[in-house]
Amino acid sequence: MLEAKNIIKSYTLPGQRTIPILRGLNLTLGEGEMVTVIGASGSGKTTLLNMLGTLDTPDGGEILFDGELLFMNKKYTLSQKALAKFRNRKIGFVFQFHHLLSDFTAIENVAMPEFIATGKLQPAKKHAGELLAGLGLSERFEHLPSELSGGEQQRVAIARALMNNPKLVLADEPSGNLDSKNSLMLYELMAKLSKERRTSFIIVTHNEEYASMSDRCLRMQDGLLQNCGA
Repeated sequence: MLEAKNIIKSYTLPGQRTIPILRGLNLTLGEGEMVTVIGASGSGKTTLLNMLGTLDTPDGGEILFDGELLFMNKKYTLSQKALAKFRNRKIGFVFQFHHLLSDFTAIENVAMPEFIATGKLQPAKKHAGELLAGLGLSERFEHLPSELSGGEQQRVAIARALMNNPKLVLADEPSGNLDSKNSLMLYELMAKLSKERRTSFIIVTHNEEYASMSDRCLRMQDGLLQNCGA
């Protein structure tokens, strides 16, 4: 479903010092597969997610999505407007800090991606309600983020990420601000969703115990990925 070939990325710091982050990285991901990526802070895990999510531009390599070439020769094959539409419809994002809109209720936050895509609010809210109910939040539709627990906020964020039935969900330290009980529940939920919905997940985490719950665990080291057991 997703293939990244020879992805290269460097950053230039003040004083013109160049820091290589990704050094010819390769990754393949199947439909409905849940992959976790572990590694030290600063090793390039978030940078990788940004490349795969089209939020940042690699310096080289290729990215294919469902067999279609998305990135090649240092540029994406789509315009910025088309990339934004692609992200809205094909990719869901879950972050360590849930980034819910504080002035909107849980159901309004979840409905937002579909509303942006279609301009139709009521069908979007109906779909959002179904997702929230499926994640055990049927009593929280009208609650603001500040009225939800950390675990509930992240479930709302997952519902929002799933709103447009994306093929891929990218999660960056999604349990970083949760206690161990809620973290375990979150990873179990994502594993369940990947199988039931055939949604692929790439999850960046520091927790090797939770990483073992995925279909495949990869370690980021020296700008490359290798199997965790290698």
